[in-house]
Amino acid sequence: MRRQKVKAAVFIGAVAALAAALGPAAAEGQPGGSDTVVVDCSGRPQVRPSSYLIACGDGNNGLVSLHWTQWGPASAAARGLDRVNDCVPYCAAGRFHSYPVTVRLDTVRPRPGQQGRPHYTVLHVHYMADTPAQTPRDAEYPILEGR
Repeated sequence: MRRQKVKAAVFIGAVAALAAALGPAAAEGQPGGSDTVVVDCSGRPQVRPSSYLIACGDGNNGLVSLHWTQWGPASAAARGLDRVNDCVPYCAAGRFHSYPVTVRLDTVRPRPGQQGRPHYTVLHVHYMADTPAQTPRDAEYPILEGR
């Protein structure tokens, strides 16, 4: 019985030491180490997000159901849907439509004030079929730090 208690105490101590070494970012499910990140609308770094808001101001355009096929130091690639409000007759009364897309993140730069941690600064969206009104088949969006 005493041996089990000692083993349990050692295990708990090892888990606590590992959690302390990884820091709060690992405990919160945030990226750690030198992972290249994409910055969301609130300025938080994300790795392989399942959704990503393009229109931070009004929420009328966002990527959902993202499935990442690649996430590397220079670029990332995913498939998913772009959900866009048609804003007809105006945005508050508009309807959301989904468009199948492929997504690429690239143009990596160090994050200011983040000890040089890299982040993607350009989002490329390729519409696989139809596109939203007045949107080209290939659209590019800058990802601004501290959006």
